[in-house]
Amino acid sequence: MQQAEGVKTDAAQTEKLWTEFAKTRCLETRNELVMRYIGLVRSIALRLVPTYRKHVDFDDLMSSGLLGLMDAIDKFDLSKDVKFETYASLRVKGEIIDQIRKQDWAPISLRQKIKRVEECFETLESSTGRTPTESEVARKLSMSTDDVKKTLDEAHTFNLVALDEMLMDRVAGDSLAAPSDESPEKRLEEKEIREVLAKTIDGLNEKEKLVVSMYYYDELTLKEIGMVLGVTESRVSQIHSKALMTLRTKMRKAFI
Repeated sequence: MQQAEGVKTDAAQTEKLWTEFAKTRCLETRNELVMRYIGLVRSIALRLVPTYRKHVDFDDLMSSGLLGLMDAIDKFDLSKDVKFETYASLRVKGEIIDQIRKQDWAPISLRQKIKRVEECFETLESSTGRTPTESEVARKLSMSTDDVKKTLDEAHTFNLVALDEMLMDRVAGDSLAAPSDESPEKRLEEKEIREVLAKTIDGLNEKEKLVVSMYYYDELTLKEIGMVLGVTESRVSQIHSKALMTLRTKMRKAFI
C-alpha cells in the first residue's frame, strides 16, 4: 500500500513539473525533468553498449542520449495523447545512432568490401529466388566462406546503424517530429513501413527470423542469443548482420 502511494505521489510530482515547465520553460525545471527520466537514457545505453562497444563506450552513449532526452523535453507537447517515454525513447536512440554515424568508423576499404558482399547476396537472391548461403556468395566472389563471415561480422554495426537510421528517417523525418506535428499522412506512412518491415522479416530464413525476434522483441544481447542458440556471439553477429543487410536492401527498394 505504501509503495503504491509512493508511486502515485511521484507521478503527481512529475506531472506538476511538466505543467510548470510548459508555462515557464524554466531551465531549472527542465533539469529536474532530466533527472526524473535519466533512468530511461541509462536503460537504452545499457541495451546498446554491447552492440557498439567496439566503437564507443558507455559514457559516450550516455552523453549522446542525454542530449536526445533534453531535446525531447523541450519539444514534447503535453496536450497530445502520447506517452513521453515512448517519444523520448525515439529521440534518445536517434541521437545515439546519429553520433555513432558521425564517427565514420568504417574505413573505405571495409565499406567497399561490405558493398561487394551485399550486392552479391542481392544478385544471387534475384537469380535463385531465395536467400543465398555464405558459401555461395564466397564462390561467386572468389572469397573463402570464412572471409565472407568475417565481413558480415565486421559489417554488423554498419548495417545496424544504417537500418536504424533509414527507419527513423522514414518514420519521423530528419528532426524526429514532435507529437504535435503528427499528421494522418505520417501515421499512414508509419503503418506502411511496419507492414513492409513485417513482410520483409517474414521472408528471412528461420534462423535469421529467430535472431531478429530475440534481438528486437525479447531485447536479448548478441551474447545472450548465442547462449540460447548454442553458437558463439560472433556467429550471432554474422547472422544478424546478414538479416539486417537483407532488410535494409528490401526496405530501400520498397520506398524508392
